[in-house]
Amino acid sequence: MAIFRPFKALRPTNDLASKVAALPYDVMNSEEAREMVKGNPYSFLHTDKAEIDLPEGTYLYSDEVYAKAKENLTNSEKKGIMVNDETPCFYVYRQIMNGRAQTGLVGCAWVDDYIENRIKKHELTRADKEADRIRHVDTCNANTGPIFLCYKGNNMVDEIIAKHMCKAPEYDFITDDGIANTVWVISDTADCTALEEALCQSGDFYIADGHHRCASAVNVAKMRREANPDYTGTEEFNFFLAVLFPANQLEIMDYNRAVKDLNGNTKEEFIQKISEKFTVEAAPCQGAYHPEEKHTFGMYLDGMWYKLSAKKNTFDPSNPVDQLDVSILQNNLLTPILNIGDPRTDKRIDFIGGIRGLSELERLVNGDFEVAFSMYPTTLDDLMSIADANMIMPPKSTWFEPKLLSGLFIHKLGE
Repeated sequence: MAIFRPFKALRPTNDLASKVAALPYDVMNSEEAREMVKGNPYSFLHTDKAEIDLPEGTYLYSDEVYAKAKENLTNSEKKGIMVNDETPCFYVYRQIMNGRAQTGLVGCAWVDDYIENRIKKHELTRADKEADRIRHVDTCNANTGPIFLCYKGNNMVDEIIAKHMCKAPEYDFITDDGIANTVWVISDTADCTALEEALCQSGDFYIADGHHRCASAVNVAKMRREANPDYTGTEEFNFFLAVLFPANQLEIMDYNRAVKDLNGNTKEEFIQKISEKFTVEAAPCQGAYHPEEKHTFGMYLDGMWYKLSAKKNTFDPSNPVDQLDVSILQNNLLTPILNIGDPRTDKRIDFIGGIRGLSELERLVNGDFEVAFSMYPTTLDDLMSIADANMIMPPKSTWFEPKLLSGLFIHKLGE
């Protein structure tokens, strides 16, 4: 029974919300962030990627960067750009992209639920990325970016959320990429209590996206517990910012691959080798080919699209990780034929989110890459079954859209 509770958010004033809201810090580099904030001093990237306010070339993990992040966040509050709610609230956060809506509840999850695996993981984290966010959260004394959680749903929660969505929203704006973002505030004490109680009976939560942010928030909590041995467990540092969505509202997009060379094979040799584990045929349509079912893949090679179908000996259907398409491609083609051992570190492979379209795969292959593969998306059922089995997905298995914006809700860890 996982805990999810309301909190007093530090958040932008209504008139500045659209200017403050920003994409997550980890979907762009420093150069791109500098471009994004031009003409917008309110952007939350000034806090989330504070190096953009320091001289170019500043070491990303220097003390100056974290100090600048804290300074910018503090100034946002001092200048009245962001204001703290006076009572604990839940917040309804709806995003609409290409006509599809996802509506989540913003609140705070409990670190012990993560530690004791009631908040379930499906990815490994990297120590260097964790260390960065640990310093950021600890220095800012706040969770500045929400963790993207999902669960199997609860009718009572849906009813309370629907009631509040009939009221006037607190924020309502469309970002430059065409995504509608709408927020309602739930301040009613009875409704907040009812939501807490219903969610406590709703089973486990699953991390959809934000494993590094989540692990970092938990590590900061552990540090503060060590520094405060008389802690009661109710202090704000024992909780972290999250948005909780019913799994049936979410959609995972394809996460495609491109490789720079054929590992010394000619085109003919390569196709012959992959034919041992895959049925290879010309794509059944003109133009780019997107797989229509699990265990099939598109392949773009030498200006032509192919359809690859995995043969029965390529995976163990009883193993939830082994039967993932990303595993099938890795275990039967990328590793044995193209010599891509660790896809997290190999410089010969790149990963392309489905939001960029298959034309991006063609562009890459017509440039510096030799071959690309379009993937059938991993499903939410896959994600939850793997997390339930305490197993780990291969790298770059899931791509969620739309991204949760940062800056709309900040959770302070204490005064």
